[in-house]
Amino acid sequence: MKKFITHSSLTVVVLAALSGVSLGAQAQEVGRVISSTPIIQQVAVPRQVCNNEQVVSQGSKSGAGAAMGAIAGGAIGNSMGQGSGRAAATMLGLFGGAILGDKVEGPGTPEVRNVQNCTQQMFYENRTMSYNVVYEFAGKQYTVQMPQDPGPTVRLQITPMANPPSQNYNSAPHSSYPVPPAGSAPRY
Repeated sequence: MKKFITHSSLTVVVLAALSGVSLGAQAQEVGRVISSTPIIQQVAVPRQVCNNEQVVSQGSKSGAGAAMGAIAGGAIGNSMGQGSGRAAATMLGLFGGAILGDKVEGPGTPEVRNVQNCTQQMFYENRTMSYNVVYEFAGKQYTVQMPQDPGPTVRLQITPMANPPSQNYNSAPHSSYPVPPAGSAPRY
């Protein structure tokens, strides 16, 4: 049984080699970074901006002046009238005293309060979106856009590609196509 397993696995390896199938025909290479230029874009960023300001408001009255005036006016009006006129004089004294007492009390003391006003404002910031990277591999320069600065080197995943199909449109031999190294795009 062991001889059969060894013989069959050797057959698979030989058949793969003869048929041109590559088992893992990829290579890791390193390119030297020549330049890495950040691509910067202005981005709108909302921020809340708050300001504190002092607001002066008229203070409320206690009402003591109006009450005292109404009492005094009512007493004076009551002492002046007689009969049914007394009730009218009392009422007139109440209203007049309340108005006069309110004016004597004067306006309430002003109150100062701190009020915070907040607004949403847009600010613009410069942000690096990606990098234009120029690197050298096998004596040639290549340019690629990357999301991060790669540093002094860039890792490359090299995968062999088949030759382009032959096209016989005329009898003259044609030159090979200029192709960058296979898989020259960096691998992240």
